[in-house]
Order: sequence, then C-alpha cells, then structure tokens
Amino acid sequence: MAEGAELVGESAHQDMPRVVAALAGILERVAGRNDAAATPAELAAAPASPFRATAKPGISVRAYAARIARFAGCSPACYVVAYIYLDRLLRRGRRCLALALAVDSYSVHRLLITAVLSAVKFMDDICYNNAYFAKVGGISLAEMNYLEVDFLFGVGFDLNVTPETFADYCAVLQSEMLCAAALPPRLHYCCLSEDDAGSSSSSSLREAAMEAS
Repeated sequence: MAEGAELVGESAHQDMPRVVAALAGILERVAGRNDAAATPAELAAAPASPFRATAKPGISVRAYAARIARFAGCSPACYVVAYIYLDRLLRRGRRCLALALAVDSYSVHRLLITAVLSAVKFMDDICYNNAYFAKVGGISLAEMNYLEVDFLFGVGFDLNVTPETFADYCAVLQSEMLCAAALPPRLHYCCLSEDDAGSSSSSSLREAAMEAS
C-alpha cells in the first residue's frame, strides 16, 4: 500500500509515527468539540456503552496513542485501518440509535485501543494477544474482550478495506499531518464517514480532518 509511505516516518514533535500523530490529532479535535458541545444534562442522559468510562482518563489522547504505538508493535497501515473502522462505527451509529456513541473524552481512549486491536488482527500476520493489548490500554482483559466483541458488532463485522478506501483515508491523514505542521492546534467542526457528513456529534471523522485542511 504505497499510498501510506509518507505516513510511516516519525512525527517531528512526538516520538511516534506520523500516522499515529495524525490520527490522534483528529480524535483529539473530535473529542474536544463534543466535550464543549455537551451539556451536563446530555452527559447524564448519554446512553450506556462499554466504551464510555465513568470518569475522564487522566492521559491525553496523544499520549495514549503514543503509548499504543510504542508497545503494540503493529504496522503503520493498522492505524489507517483503525481510522476507517472508527468511521464505520460512527456511521452505523447515525443510522441506528441503539448504536449511537459520541466520541468524547469519556469514550475516545477505549474506542482507539479497540479499533487498533481489531485492525492489527485483520492486517498483520503476527500480533500480540488481547491480554497484552489490555495492559497497553490500561484496562482489564475482560473489558478488552467485551469491547472487541461490541466493536465488531458495531461495525457489522465489515472489516475488509479496499485499496481505494485505504488510499482515500491515507490522503485525509496526510492532509491532517500537513495542517499540524503548518498551523497551531485549532478546534474545528469535527465529525468521522466514508459517505456523507452528518450534522450530529457522532458523524464523520474523515470530514473532520478534511475541514481542517
């Protein structure tokens, strides 16, 4: 997958691959926007989800992504595929209220570790097991197993990624990388989809990055 070649090198500002820094930047903006938009009443009424923590984790999205990149040992392509899976999850959530989930500070960390776990199992020939990923993500093995199953049902077990889709998402991440190098961090309208962009807080990550470029 030559389209992702520019994403393999390390970020100039973080000790992690550029693809990881780009994905973390998108997720951080999405979570920040949704945090700012949510009222206390909306937070209290948020639907129960295994991805939703009871308290905000004490580690930033970028630091968490850097930890995953350091210890997970997966190929850079896995992060592109993880991004695609997250987009699919949110797109299906827009169509089914039972699956709806906002990407915010309460959910973004668990979504990220589960998306990477799902991607590495699909993409890489050799990978660490769920117990190892649970330690990397700071959760129990039982939680990791449950999150993986819930995530797979959430994406409808749609794990295949065409070369065209992979190239499209590589382009979005490359745009995010260029914006991060040229401009200071900004809060954008953030959403995650392989199709149209919705107006809800859980729509398309891909649109979020495209609006930032």
